[in-house]
Amino acid sequence: MIRITKIFTFETAHVLYNYDGKCKNMHGHSYKLFVTVKGNPIDDLENPKNGMVVDFGDIKKIVKSEILSVWDHAVLLNGLSPHKNLGEDLEKQGHKVIYCDYQPTCENMLYDIAKKVQFHLPKNVSLAYLKLHETENSYGEWFAEDQV
Repeated sequence: MIRITKIFTFETAHVLYNYDGKCKNMHGHSYKLFVTVKGNPIDDLENPKNGMVVDFGDIKKIVKSEILSVWDHAVLLNGLSPHKNLGEDLEKQGHKVIYCDYQPTCENMLYDIAKKVQFHLPKNVSLAYLKLHETENSYGEWFAEDQV
């Protein structure tokens, strides 16, 4: 079994409803996402992906279509909260708003990323690990073995 990792960066703002700290105001981050998958390298001389668990380009396509193209330079907010009104006002002004069905914290974003990436992986490859840096010194981690 081999693990391979692809790293991505994106810019996203979020609004945390009812948060009681400094980050209660809308603010953005330069996120850094590590996506680690695992599987056995293909052992077929005739397969153009011979020797690979999965092509790094295939991981890139999944993350780009499911996460980056949606979240990059957008504002994430909890669509189940009163912030929905804020989102509607921002959209009227031409801003890209993503309505989450959760509080858009680093932790919950990891659950969402895991669900989206897992759905699109080839059947012989599984998601092993995610790490999402919100800042250089603050990040969350998702491990497949921790999921029930």
